[in-house]
Amino acid sequence: MNILVFGGVGQLGQCLKKVADTRGIEGLIYLDEIQGNILDKELLKGLFEQYQPKYAINCAAYTAVDKAEDEIDLSRLINKTGAENVAKACAQFHTTLIHISTDFVFEGNLAKALNEEDIAEPINVYGLTKLEGEQGISQITSQYFTLRTSWLYSEFANNFVKTMLRLGKERDELGVIIDQVGSPTYAVDLAGCILEIITSKSDAYGLYHYSNEGVTSWYDFAKAIFELANCPVKVKPLKTIEYPTKATRPTYSVMDKSKIKSSLGIQIPYWRDSLTVCLKELKS
Repeated sequence: MNILVFGGVGQLGQCLKKVADTRGIEGLIYLDEIQGNILDKELLKGLFEQYQPKYAINCAAYTAVDKAEDEIDLSRLINKTGAENVAKACAQFHTTLIHISTDFVFEGNLAKALNEEDIAEPINVYGLTKLEGEQGISQITSQYFTLRTSWLYSEFANNFVKTMLRLGKERDELGVIIDQVGSPTYAVDLAGCILEIITSKSDAYGLYHYSNEGVTSWYDFAKAIFELANCPVKVKPLKTIEYPTKATRPTYSVMDKSKIKSSLGIQIPYWRDSLTVCLKELKS
């Protein structure tokens, strides 16, 4: 069984390789942005003809949240048009698509766990173009799983955990946002979820939420990183208004995972437990 992984050398792609290798799952073909250019329809057709994949995992995305405010067309091209291109190829070759989306599709102005039925009202370009990609996919194929996730980190690529550890070695004090709340997600856990969907051969297609269990702020997340890593840096709480960014972020983007647990039987670890695992991996 062949599985095409678009964005295969990014953070989640590397996590998929780690988990697949550990579990002895074969057939994953990891494509970088040139080998698996989701904007090149002829290239996509050639890949699908060559490999006849049972699944395609789309990890490719424009994720520079602040930069997207100035690069709207490029963000939309990758997050909407690119996603639609992959969906069209999947529909043509009867391939199941697993697509990765984001909690940033929500406005995040209510302190409630958001489920898949809640209205998505993005407040930045990144969130908007990711939502457009979701909607495009749902209109092109019925054979898809869209997984919204949040605050991804791992031992691979650049992410919040690795940035905090680096800054903790360089500085005695750091300011971190305290009034944006969500759920950190270990990308290795998300990779495990994706591979469980594949190995289970589930046909419970549709939109799902997946993040690690629990709720925290960026400030408390940073505090946990330094505590577990035995790093003595002092963390100062900052309000969003004190740290302005080009793109507005959701204040509260905690997602309800009831659907993925009940429909697909997915077990989800607590964020702090997964952070402990990641820090051990980074140390080793």
